[in-house]
Amino acid sequence: MVARRVGMELAHIHPRPPAIRVFDAGMGDGTVLTRVMREMHRRFPTRPFYFVGKEISLEDVRLSLDKMPDRFYEHPATVMVVTNMYYTEAPWLTPRVPSAATSLVWREVGLTGTTAHEFSEQIAALEPFLAKNWQARHSAKTGNPIYERPVALVLYREDFRFVLDAAIPKQGKPRADYDLVIASQPYRARVPLEFKTSKIIGPLTRALGPGGRLLGIHSCGRDPGMEIVRKIWPQENPFATGRHDLLRALRTELGKEARRFNFNSYSDARAVFRYDMHTLPTEIAESIGTSTLFAAWNAAVYVAQIDDERLAQVVGERKYLEATREVLQAHGGLWFLDESYVISRKRG
Repeated sequence: MVARRVGMELAHIHPRPPAIRVFDAGMGDGTVLTRVMREMHRRFPTRPFYFVGKEISLEDVRLSLDKMPDRFYEHPATVMVVTNMYYTEAPWLTPRVPSAATSLVWREVGLTGTTAHEFSEQIAALEPFLAKNWQARHSAKTGNPIYERPVALVLYREDFRFVLDAAIPKQGKPRADYDLVIASQPYRARVPLEFKTSKIIGPLTRALGPGGRLLGIHSCGRDPGMEIVRKIWPQENPFATGRHDLLRALRTELGKEARRFNFNSYSDARAVFRYDMHTLPTEIAESIGTSTLFAAWNAAVYVAQIDDERLAQVVGERKYLEATREVLQAHGGLWFLDESYVISRKRG
């Protein structure tokens, strides 16, 4: 559903040579990005692509890279960069702190061969490099994961090196100018607006090129998932600030720069979309299987970002499973609502 919403924005971008430039602000396991890459190939089958995916989780990087061989096969004029840098650094592939800049690990890999299998073998061979360099720890101040060393892994097909020369990033020559920034769940719902705008959405907005578009997506509650959560914690409200609040705060953060951008919150009819937990038609009946209840509960508390300490206090009883069953039976399933917004840089 997120990839489908991203696909709507592809009709409105205005790419310029040498490549269509896309930044994924939180690549996860690569599911969204892979689908977007397929859609881009359908729309722009002959144009070079430049992707940067930010992801600090080593396991998610592994899962994402595992999906890339088919992308390099179908669309050979592709540059794929994976980085663990912060939102204030990753779009430019340049650490801001001098000490981090001097320890930057920059690895460029030209994939040889012409088959997805050959590309897969070479990407799998990068495992020791990833295990060594994709190290992270938790910040004592914020609790957020932070990298031990900044890394940029640059992948492309060697037989397209000549065509892609101007699109391949060069270390020490920062450039953003993205045609599309995908910001799907890039921040925790509970963090202050000022943090969301100054540390995440503000830098990503500044990374847009002329005519570039940032699509922001976050959970907004008002769905059966929140009903489950509130049966256990009645006062829970993780989604206190919505897209309108965020865009107002972003204008303040950007100051005079704001005049260079358009801020589109849209109506709920366009901005809000739903995605469902898949179950067999017979699973939501009088007797719902325990595995389905566990899956629904885990999805609900994950989206609501309930901390482990509070979870530990309730999972010893069966009350949470009964609450989950009641909501699933009342609605005939489980779904969640996300809302989206678009920030675009003016072309003039």
